[in-house]
Amino acid sequence: MKKEVDILLCGGLVVTMDSFGTIYDQGAIAISNGTIVELGEEEEIVSRFFGRENIEVSGCVIMPGLVNVHTHSPMTIFRGLADDLPLMTWLTEHIFPAEKKINREIVFKGALLACAEMILGGITTFVDMYLFADQVAAAAKEAGMRALIGEVLYDFPSPNYGPPEKGLEFTENLIKEWSEDNLISVAVEPHAVYTCSPDLLKRCHLLAQKYEVPFIIHLSENDDEVKQVKERYGKTPVEHVDSLELLDSKFVGVHCVKLSQNDMDLLAKSNARVAHNPESNMKLVSGISPVPELIERGIVVGLGTDGCASNNDLDMWGEMDTCAKLHKVATGDPTVMPAEQVVRMATIEGARVIGMEDSIGSLAPGKKADVIVVDFHKPHLTPMYNVYSHLVYAVSASDVKMTIVNGKIVMQDGEVKTLDLEQVMNDVARIAKSVIKPVS
Repeated sequence: MKKEVDILLCGGLVVTMDSFGTIYDQGAIAISNGTIVELGEEEEIVSRFFGRENIEVSGCVIMPGLVNVHTHSPMTIFRGLADDLPLMTWLTEHIFPAEKKINREIVFKGALLACAEMILGGITTFVDMYLFADQVAAAAKEAGMRALIGEVLYDFPSPNYGPPEKGLEFTENLIKEWSEDNLISVAVEPHAVYTCSPDLLKRCHLLAQKYEVPFIIHLSENDDEVKQVKERYGKTPVEHVDSLELLDSKFVGVHCVKLSQNDMDLLAKSNARVAHNPESNMKLVSGISPVPELIERGIVVGLGTDGCASNNDLDMWGEMDTCAKLHKVATGDPTVMPAEQVVRMATIEGARVIGMEDSIGSLAPGKKADVIVVDFHKPHLTPMYNVYSHLVYAVSASDVKMTIVNGKIVMQDGEVKTLDLEQVMNDVARIAKSVIKPVS
C-alpha cells in the first residue's frame, strides 16, 4: 500500500549534493511535514508513495535550495545608490549616512523585496546582518524563507537600539524570541574589528557562547582595514580576533580577502568558517580572497552575495559563475574551483558555515525539505554533458521553476506564493523616491 505524502516531485534529475555526489537520472523526491521522506529513482519512489500534490518535473533538475551565507537584505533600498567607489568611501560617506534615515518600516519592506528576489532565484536560506534585525526576521517569516539573522553591533549609536550597550541586550532578546521557530534563527553579529572595541567583541563572543549561536563578523576585507587594525593593535585583523580568543568553530569571518599565511593557519587551527563574496569584493576593489588556499587547509567556505548596495543583486547563480572564473584567473590554473566544488559552496558547504548541515544543504531522508527545481529545457542549457557545469556556468536565476522551503511551495513558475510582489516592489520604489537621495 502506498504512503501518502504532501508533495511528490517526479521525473527530474535529482542532484543530492550528498558526500557521495549521488545523482538520480530519472528521480523523484517525497516530501511531508516539512521534511524529505524519501528520494531515489522515480520508479521505486512512485511505487511506494503518492502525493497530495504530484508534480511532474521532467527536463528539470531537483536540487537543494541555495544557501546565501552573507547579505544585508534591507539594502535593496540602496541598490545603485552609490556605485564605483572604494569600500571606505562608499561605507563612511554614503552608506552610513543613508542608514541614519531608515526605520523599522523601511527595513521590513526592503527585506521583503530581498526575500522575493532570493526566492525567485532559488535561495532558500540566507544569513543577514543589518539594523532592525527583528524586522528582517519578520519579513523572512512572512516570505516563508529560512534565515539566520543578526543585529549589526558597533561602538557608535544605532538608529535602532540607541547606545552601544543596548545592542547586546537587543540581540539576546532576539535569540530568546526566535529560539523555537522552525525558520528563523539568530546569530551575534558585531560589524568589524575597526568598528568594535575589544571589549565589545569579547562581550559579543560570550553571548554567542552562552546560547551556542554563530558569531559573524566582517574580517580582513581590504588593505585599508588591515592597515588600520595593525596601526591600532599591532596585529592583523585575524591575529587580533585570535588574541581576543574569539576564533572557534562558530566563528564566521565574512570576506577574508587580505590574509597572511599565518592568518590562514589561525583560521584553520580554530575550525573557523569563511563567507566568500566575490562579486562585492570585485566591485569595491577589495581584492580576491585566497579561497583555494583556505579550502586546501580544510577551512569551510560558503558563498554569499553581500548586499544589493555593493553587488547589486542577490543572484547566487551569478555568484557561482564569478567565483569559479575569478579564482582560475587569479591563480592562473584552469583546474582551480571546479564546478562541483562551487555548487557545494552554494549548498552544503554554505550550510556547514552556519552549522546547519544536519538539516539543510543536501537532499537526504530526514532533512528539511528546502528544495528547488531548475528548468533545463532551455536553449542555453542544451545539450547537457555535466550538470554541475551548467549549474555554475550556464544557469540563470530565471531558470528556477520552483522553490520549496520547509516543505512549502513558496514559488512556482515565476509566481511568489507568499508575497504580493507588485506591492512589495511599489513600496520600495516609493521609499527610494521619498527617503533616499541618490549620489550625484
